[in-house]
Amino acid sequence: MSTVVQPCARCGARWAVQSTPMHWCPRCRGVLLSPAPIDAPAERRNYRWVARRPDHRARRSPAAGQPVPSAGTPRYTHIPRWGLVDPPPRPAAEAPRPLTRLTAKASTLLITTTALFAVASVAELLRYLLLLRNRTRLIHPALLLCSDVLVVGAAVLALLFALLSAVAVVGWLVDARRAAFQETGRADPRSVRVLVLGCVVPVVNLLWPGVFLTELVARRSDPRALRAIRIWWAAWVFGGVVAAAALLWRTADSLQAEADGVLFTAFTDLVAAAVAVLTLAMMRVVEERDVLGRSRNARRWLVAVDPAVPVIEPVQPGGRAPRAVGESAPDAAEHNNAEDSGAGVEDNGAVDREQQEVLAK
Repeated sequence: MSTVVQPCARCGARWAVQSTPMHWCPRCRGVLLSPAPIDAPAERRNYRWVARRPDHRARRSPAAGQPVPSAGTPRYTHIPRWGLVDPPPRPAAEAPRPLTRLTAKASTLLITTTALFAVASVAELLRYLLLLRNRTRLIHPALLLCSDVLVVGAAVLALLFALLSAVAVVGWLVDARRAAFQETGRADPRSVRVLVLGCVVPVVNLLWPGVFLTELVARRSDPRALRAIRIWWAAWVFGGVVAAAALLWRTADSLQAEADGVLFTAFTDLVAAAVAVLTLAMMRVVEERDVLGRSRNARRWLVAVDPAVPVIEPVQPGGRAPRAVGESAPDAAEHNNAEDSGAGVEDNGAVDREQQEVLAK
């Protein structure tokens, strides 16, 4: 193999010289430099590498005698873009789940449902007052029509928003369980289908929602969430029983039973409104928020390690008077006893002065 090569001025490839030198690079059609040994040092080569700027052009040299302007420190006027761009990895976008917007408005739907059931209860009470008045007097058709519109409209809207609220709460339950189990590094053992069927199928939905919620907060140390779930569970079962009783009451055919059914329907609407309020409160407790939806700040209790320092110095018992020179022990004891039992004697220093005068004599 020949040890004489010709470097390419464009691509830098080196081609071995076989017989006669070449002029053009077979790879890139660039100019080939003159042959030189493959390991020739720089001083033995008949060419040299010159680094030029990409925008190099032939510039006229300054005239003799003219000062050459000094170039400042080279710097970039903008961030260079010629380097490798390595943007930070973006998290993979989660696939949009169905009814996501409805789940996000669960609180608003529950508040609206509560208001509509309260209006429906008031409409039933007004209907009962009309029935009482109708025992002795006739009711104007326009007033009766307004009562019918208020009762039917409030009931239909309340039921519609109750259905939307139920769907939103089920979606919230699915998301809350998924997030809670992800914190522990596990997947939710119950599928979405099981959660939906357990919350939607009649009679079955009186039991399983409480079970699903209890599993959600089973690993928490705060008992408030579990207490709120139990209260809501009891109210949910009670509301289901009352709703079933209201439906059975409508099958009565006597006038008095129908009139009593109006009152019982009003009571049922109040229970439904209370269940909606408890549902909203339970959701916020599980989310570790207060009743108004604000984030509940955790309290940190610190153990005091320093001893307690009294602010007021405790009162110390006064010392006994010293025994005077020449005073016998019985007299000193008698004197001390008199001081200890000095109840009702005003301590104004007169007794001490008299005693000092006696001792001085």
